[in-house]
Amino acid sequence: MIVSVALNAALDVSYEVAGVAWDGLNRVPAGRHRAAGRGVTVARVLHTFGHEVSAAGLAGGATGELIRSDLAGSGVPTDFTRTGRESRRVIWVTDTKRGTTACFRESAPYITTEELGRFAADYRRLVRDATAVVLCGSLAAGLPPDIYGTLATYAAEVGVPVVLNARGSALRFGVARRPALVIPDAPAGGSTPPRARELIEAGARAVVAPSADGIRAVAVGGEWQAHGVRFPGGQAQGALVAGLVPGLLLGWSWPDRLRHALALAAAADAFGSIDIAAYEQYVAQVVVEPPE
Repeated sequence: MIVSVALNAALDVSYEVAGVAWDGLNRVPAGRHRAAGRGVTVARVLHTFGHEVSAAGLAGGATGELIRSDLAGSGVPTDFTRTGRESRRVIWVTDTKRGTTACFRESAPYITTEELGRFAADYRRLVRDATAVVLCGSLAAGLPPDIYGTLATYAAEVGVPVVLNARGSALRFGVARRPALVIPDAPAGGSTPPRARELIEAGARAVVAPSADGIRAVAVGGEWQAHGVRFPGGQAQGALVAGLVPGLLLGWSWPDRLRHALALAAAADAFGSIDIAAYEQYVAQVVVEPPE
């Protein structure tokens, strides 16, 4: 079983209005609710491709119940630790007349020390039966910056490989615990992400990162560049992370890992739903070769 951890799971709520009145009443049809967050997306994509997976992490209040319900409806097992505060919501309002969309993102809930302790106990129970752990996405408020490093250590203690997707201090602390694979997230504010070789020297065993026209892998055995299909970036990062997990577990060659992951990212929507026909088309288009 693959455990995908979402420490800041969210509920996306989408509305469509033909002409938004920003200074008046808008009557809208029922909104669409979807469980979201990077770790949730990873779990959804892995489940789509038949992998045994569990979405774990933190979820609270009525919003947390809707997150669980949506994933259950998609067939994705969940093992979230309940928290006292409501999980965050991300509200999308699309004006179909103007062709514009506004996003309203709630702040992350605060996690208490007691709640973190309960999650840590739940997590250590889960990793005992795991084949891999995916640690990715943003952190809820109140969580220590070294939380991914701690979770990676717990997994290492029972011999479970870790895939880490993070940025900033969460990335730095996590990399120091020697994860099997690191996918650095783009830093906030448009600053330059750490170079792959820097992450290898800091402890990562392999690194995959977006490049100018695709994705690039750096590992002990060499370097590879995958291109021919554009990496969408942004919300597709979760699908990219999910696409790299099977190759790690099954020992695929790096070209096969990158071909699958890039095609998957290009064929995914923001919630982790995959257009299988598009995926099959993209797989045939991806070219993998040593970088120039």
